[in-house]
Amino acid sequence: MTTITEKPKITLDCLGLYCPEPVFRTRLELDKLDSGDVLEVLADDPAAVEDIGSLIKHLGHELLNLTREGDVIRFLIRKK
Repeated sequence: MTTITEKPKITLDCLGLYCPEPVFRTRLELDKLDSGDVLEVLADDPAAVEDIGSLIKHLGHELLNLTREGDVIRFLIRKK
């Protein structure tokens, strides 16, 4: 995982949502994107790190960046 400042095509706000909603919504958004597009996901459910990380790995997408600012977890994902 590298630090990337790439501009996402879509930002998905999952703040206030708990498992399984963030991973479910992330999957739906990734399905809509074209290969190479970047999706930003904002979540505050601690389980999202493992859940979304597993989803990305399972589907073969690339996690460009994962940061935390307070309770907010920010994922940058490039669709394969």
